[in-house]
Amino acid sequence: MAEVGEIIEGCRLPVLRRNQDNEDEWPLAEILSVKDISGRKLFYVHYIDFNKRLDEWVTHERLDLKKIQFPKKEAKTPTKNGLPGSRPGSPEREVPASAQASGKTLPIPVQITLRFNLPKEREAIPGGEPDQPLSSSSCLQPNHRSTKRKVEVVSPATPVPSETAPTSVFPQNGSARRAVAAQPGRKRKSNCLGTDEDSQDSSDGIPSAPRMTGSLVSDRSHDDIVTRMKNIECIELGRHRLKPWYFSPYPQELTTLPVLYLCEFCLKYGRSLKCLQRHLTKCDLRHPPGNEIYRKGTISFFEIDGRKNKSYSQNLCLLAKCFLDHKTLYYDTDPFLFYVMTEYDCKGFHIVGYFSKEKESTEDYNVACILTLPPYQRRGYGKLLIEFSYELSKVEGKTGTPEKPLSDLGLLSYRSYWSQTILEILMGLKSESGERPQITINEISEITSIKKEDVISTLQYLNLINYYKGQYILTLSEDIVDGHERAMLKRLLRIDSKCLHFTPKDWSKRGKW
Repeated sequence: MAEVGEIIEGCRLPVLRRNQDNEDEWPLAEILSVKDISGRKLFYVHYIDFNKRLDEWVTHERLDLKKIQFPKKEAKTPTKNGLPGSRPGSPEREVPASAQASGKTLPIPVQITLRFNLPKEREAIPGGEPDQPLSSSSCLQPNHRSTKRKVEVVSPATPVPSETAPTSVFPQNGSARRAVAAQPGRKRKSNCLGTDEDSQDSSDGIPSAPRMTGSLVSDRSHDDIVTRMKNIECIELGRHRLKPWYFSPYPQELTTLPVLYLCEFCLKYGRSLKCLQRHLTKCDLRHPPGNEIYRKGTISFFEIDGRKNKSYSQNLCLLAKCFLDHKTLYYDTDPFLFYVMTEYDCKGFHIVGYFSKEKESTEDYNVACILTLPPYQRRGYGKLLIEFSYELSKVEGKTGTPEKPLSDLGLLSYRSYWSQTILEILMGLKSESGERPQITINEISEITSIKKEDVISTLQYLNLINYYKGQYILTLSEDIVDGHERAMLKRLLRIDSKCLHFTPKDWSKRGKW
């Protein structure tokens, strides 16, 4: 068994931790740093296959020294400017293929017929003309017991719907199957869009080089041992104390403080409570700087120009970096607009979350960074931020998509929002003259301002797209309908477009910067 003094950076060994069920477990972890405080050694560990926000300092009592794995000498990297070089990242967890979910069999499923438009340049769909809706004779009739129709799930070898070939939508008995098809008609971007089933991450999770147009995608090639470790112990913001999840480049002298104090209105930081109290006597802000463009009840949104309010924007980025690992921080905030959501009470407008967007985006991004602060998470504010970003896109007359890659929590929120928004439209369709309702992907995109690629990937994620008798169909099972209705009952916070006072600017004219 190894001794405590033999543990060095790069070692891997099981470490004791408590899981969500308050049970002890021993996951494999990597030692990132070692420090000595008053003669007692502390070890900063990263749990392999766990999110970095769970990294922590532990004592040697929690280490299983019997199973220690020392780093190989040839794996070490040379130092740069006197600092340790970046070590190979922890092995990424493989995303398992979507498993098939079993469900109950329903005697009479709900039926909806939709028509998709697929691109004309793609291969023609066998059995039908590109612009001709499915005829009634081809529709699946659940009451005909003498014949059984076969519904084929889209597979990578099957032509995939995009925007211009006809499809029909049928119901499916039981739960939706989880087989996810290959992404159709995607416009691949080498440094942002990826190849996974939801196109949320690039092939290696990072762009090949940092973009110079204001993108906040993190260039992970410059990661070193410093940026892999949390450097702020605790942040006091108003009545909340926040424990940061990730590294943020606050000044070095502040990283040794037990608590970092922030003014909740201007976000300036101080090293002590007295500094904060002295600042509050001089700070006359009771809301974020900029224009209030939305207010309903206690919820308000402020639009902040990164050029006109540079100090606030930089402080906001520093705070956000504590909770965002997939984004980097550029002190040049001029190319960005920041939309800060606040909650009002008698003391002022308290920040809940925010999202930023480029003034000019060549990739149709309507969000660069998006964050709900931890005290306000799991209360519906994340979807409210996402809904507001698409409401702005509607006013601008554009379709939009968030900048990739998304964090794990951001990905869950966007998946949920896209699913609920699209299902809300499909279930709200009404038939005319006894025929099944029809809609195209382009129409869904225009109604919601969700980019067509995201609409298609969401339909595939929900496993609604199937291939039947030469045509593409959507199947809505009772399980999906019931689940959607239950989710919408819980979604109490919604954006009211009547309360939005927003005039988009043409940022291509540099004079408006």
